This record gives sequence, C-alpha cells and structure tokens, in this order.
Amino acid sequence: MNLYPEPLALLIECLQKLPGIGPKTAQRLALHLLHVPLEEAETLAQAILDAREKVFFCSVCGNLTDVDPCHICQDETRDRSLICVVEWPRDLFALERTREYRGLYHVLHGVLSPMDGIGPDDLKIAELLHRVKDGQIKEVILALNPSVEGEATALYLSQLLKPLGVKVTRIAHGLPVGGELEFADTATLSRAFLGRSEI
Repeated sequence: MNLYPEPLALLIECLQKLPGIGPKTAQRLALHLLHVPLEEAETLAQAILDAREKVFFCSVCGNLTDVDPCHICQDETRDRSLICVVEWPRDLFALERTREYRGLYHVLHGVLSPMDGIGPDDLKIAELLHRVKDGQIKEVILALNPSVEGEATALYLSQLLKPLGVKVTRIAHGLPVGGELEFADTATLSRAFLGRSEI
C-alpha cells in the first residue's frame, strides 16, 4: 500500500534528489508546496524551467550567466590584469560576496582527480591558458578548495602558468583543510584572499 498519493510520492522522490535534502525534509517541502497558493507553486515551477532554459556558461570565464559574456567579464571597472581561478560557479559567488576582489574569474568546473577519471582535458584548463597567453594577465590567483585534489590542481596549474611569465598566487589557508569555499563565512574568505601568497 502506498502511503502517499502517486503525484505526492513523485514530488517527494524528486525533492529527495536535491543535495542536502533527505526523506523527511523532502516530505516537509512537498507537503508545504501542496498548501501554498497555486500561483506561488506555478511561479516556483516556472522559475525552475526558466533557470534550466536561460542560464548557461559564459564563453569567456565559464561562470553561470544569462548573457554572453557574463556581467563580470563585461564590467570595465574590474582589474583585467587579474584572473582568479575557482573550481565551481558557487565558489565565484562566495568570493564575490566578500567584495574584496575586483578582477576577473575563470571557472575550471572541477579539479584534477585521477581516482574519479578527471584529467586536465576534462577541465577548462586550455581555456585558461588561452586567456593568459593574450598578454594582458599579470597575476593568476588560485582559489581552489584546500583538498588533496585542489592542492594537486593548484600545483599543476602553477607549473603550466609560470613559464608564461605571469605571477601565480594561492589564496591563504585561512580555510580549514577539507572545507569548501561555498560554506565559509565572508570574514574567513576575506582574510584568506588578502593573505594569498605566491606559489
């Protein structure tokens, strides 16, 4: 016997697939959505569809955007001699919240992880090298998570970038090892950014 009507069971199952959502939270969210006004539920459904249809990766930096190039790449007030390299768009968002950094970004979309079959060709490394080779970039800041994979990726990138004549720095380790930028508070991120050091 099914505990829930089929449409409700499907909604709970779909919500459970979201990161950080367990069975009880999925049930609570589904039951909440059944009680909101229909217009509110339709707005949520449309927002999900719009985000899936209209948000894509910037052709320059790899950030999430709805215009190409993204707003950060278009912003003429930013320091175009700096590129901050991050793993994921969520890390870029975390750094932007600090309001400490005013340069450009480059999103790798992951880190090197031979155990998971992720090599240099699976990341946006070639695109980063192409951007640096144009000669405008003076410093590349590696803001990768302080994990084993993040450290290996930072070392690999520094070996590729230094021969191109750019300064390569790494944000300071104010972040705990194994921690993620996405969950760090803005004060910790600000201190880590300001205390970056050359590799």
